[in-house]
Amino acid sequence: MEDSSIVDLYWQRSEQAISETKIKYENLLYSVAKNILLMHEDVEECLSDTYLGAWNAMPMSRPKYLSAFLCRIAKNQASKKYEYMTAEKRNRRVEVPLSEMERVLAGTDKEFEDKELAQAISTFLRKESYERRNIFLRRYFFYDSIEDIAERFQMKPNTVKSTLRRTRNRLKMYLEKEGFYVGI
Repeated sequence: MEDSSIVDLYWQRSEQAISETKIKYENLLYSVAKNILLMHEDVEECLSDTYLGAWNAMPMSRPKYLSAFLCRIAKNQASKKYEYMTAEKRNRRVEVPLSEMERVLAGTDKEFEDKELAQAISTFLRKESYERRNIFLRRYFFYDSIEDIAERFQMKPNTVKSTLRRTRNRLKMYLEKEGFYVGI
């Protein structure tokens, strides 16, 4: 079923919307949550929360890209669940990708709204090659490991690391050029 039809079902408050969402996106959403959470039961709970979140959010918004909309909900739900479960302890799998981006985004001037920064990053990524953009997204949006990315793109792990480092450096220069103070 087309995304627009699924969104229409949400707007009509039809329970079929959830069923169609599961059919089309369950594997993708499972992957997003699994990269943050370790236990299958936690991932399943996160998926249920994702479907509920989509159900509750849909009357107020009509997402242009349903997959991105759902992935964002799943990522947020998994992150909340992770924070709740670990409290002070931090899982290296999530902390490492975020610490890599810290150098780029640390000290970002607070006068800019998060939305403006997100738009600038999105614009930057659209200018990158398909491969670099997807490597970047797999690491910092989906939290894939370096090894998983290397396997997916048939590269060596060191090639993935250097591609990510160069992309982060270009992102930092781009943000500075756009008027964002990014520190370091």
